[in-house]
Amino acid sequence: MSIEQLTVGELSEGELLARIFPRLNHSSSVLLGPGDDAAVVAAPDGRTLISIDTQTQDQDFRLDWNNGYRTTGYDVGWKSAAQNLSDINAMGGTAVSLVVSLTMPPGTAVQWVEDFADGLTAGIVGLGAAECSVAGGDLGRGREIAVTVAVVGTMHGLPAVLRSGARPGDILALAGTVGRAAAGLALLESTIPVGKLSAAQRALMDSQCRPQPPLAAGPQGAKAGATAMMDVSDGLLRDGVRLAEASGVALDLDPVALKALAVPLEAASAPLGLDPMDWILGGGEDHGLLATFPANVQLPSGFTAIGSIQAVAEGQHSGVRIAGMPADTVGWDHFAD
Repeated sequence: MSIEQLTVGELSEGELLARIFPRLNHSSSVLLGPGDDAAVVAAPDGRTLISIDTQTQDQDFRLDWNNGYRTTGYDVGWKSAAQNLSDINAMGGTAVSLVVSLTMPPGTAVQWVEDFADGLTAGIVGLGAAECSVAGGDLGRGREIAVTVAVVGTMHGLPAVLRSGARPGDILALAGTVGRAAAGLALLESTIPVGKLSAAQRALMDSQCRPQPPLAAGPQGAKAGATAMMDVSDGLLRDGVRLAEASGVALDLDPVALKALAVPLEAASAPLGLDPMDWILGGGEDHGLLATFPANVQLPSGFTAIGSIQAVAEGQHSGVRIAGMPADTVGWDHFAD
């Protein structure tokens, strides 16, 4: 039987793990990796950053999309790496290890699982986190594919950068981008066949399937004196409100900067007849890095100013404004959408 036909239900757990382990990324930060009851991870900083995220079939991704694209194990592996590494990045830290729980139906192709492991490693290395090891995990049987990743990181002696540190007068900046993954999602759900997408449209679709969080930006922002940072996973407005409320301030977005971010999205918005600004403000999953800096700090490479931090007058609420006007809160909500 060929590897394309072999399913996970036809292998023992040990046989499946034997196909996965050689494909995983390893580094010296993990003193004991897969194979025992628990991993042993070095923590030279004395503190540990930890985060966890889940992707579930038909909730966070579909195996088959309306435009004919079929999600690969490589896509899901890459995205699992990207969204978890981004959370550590948002604290100003770097990831050192992660563990993976993979649940799947017994009819899942072994090739899909091997592609998942390859995508996970490719995401870790390709996004610039080569010192992060896959320390272990768990395999389970279920009615749908679900992937949960827990990631551990270090601050290398620096204080963690929280959402609650923004102050009036700070510059609001973005590393990476917003809106591209939402544009890619719209293309996946459109009637434009995947084989007919232009190079620019395909790049937007890839932003949804394989996000590109700016992992160098978190530590650089921390060293430069960022007062607050957070990962933009649920949309610029929704996540901006979270940062504003945590800091007790208002975020005032610059419409000129927002329009510049929207220009690359026209490749999707024009044929679909949609407003790219909706993707800029409400689209998540690019995993850009939103940060605030004192006005006298030169922004680190990769950051672009997109607004400012304003004080909240008595009787007003924290939130997000655009050119001083209140902005509607839109974005992804795991339970409402």
